[in-house]
Amino acid sequence: MVFGGLFGTIGLVVWACSAGGGDETRQPVQNAAAAATPAPVMPTAMPTVTVTATAKVTAEPEKRDGDACEPADVVIDMAMTREVYGRGEKPQFRYTVVNTGDRACTFDVGPRALDMRITSGSDRIWTRSACEGGDGSVIRMLRRGIPHVGTITWDRLRGTGGCRGERPKARPGTYIAKVKVGDLKVKKQVFALR
Repeated sequence: MVFGGLFGTIGLVVWACSAGGGDETRQPVQNAAAAATPAPVMPTAMPTVTVTATAKVTAEPEKRDGDACEPADVVIDMAMTREVYGRGEKPQFRYTVVNTGDRACTFDVGPRALDMRITSGSDRIWTRSACEGGDGSVIRMLRRGIPHVGTITWDRLRGTGGCRGERPKARPGTYIAKVKVGDLKVKKQVFALR
């Protein structure tokens, strides 16, 4: 009985020691595994970049009296002094230029800017810009609603390349006169020479 109780006590002590040691030996392994496992990565908020575009607007200079006329504000008309010109009579064409804008403006009525072309079929007979002298520029101040009136005279001679030297006379027949001023449209005129 005594020996049985003694062995029982010794066995109990050995079991208790081995159980505690087992926990201690397993603990470092668990800690090492925990250390080897990467910590969860928390999402990092990225900064938001906002780009603002600023458009630079340049104001157009204000128009003043005496500046060049705007094409949309100009109306040009042309009329013949007659529809048939007898022998020796020089055809004349009266034109008017009217400013419809709100301010007074300048307009070039010279032969280069306000050109006239006379044709017969596909044949170009005469051009004002080629035959009238000077530098071709004649600036006029146009008040609102007050027409500038001018006259273009054709000498009945052919001339398109400078009108130099001896020029042949235009033959009797039907002709067309048309004024050309940039992109402005002017009604053409049909007339006859006898």
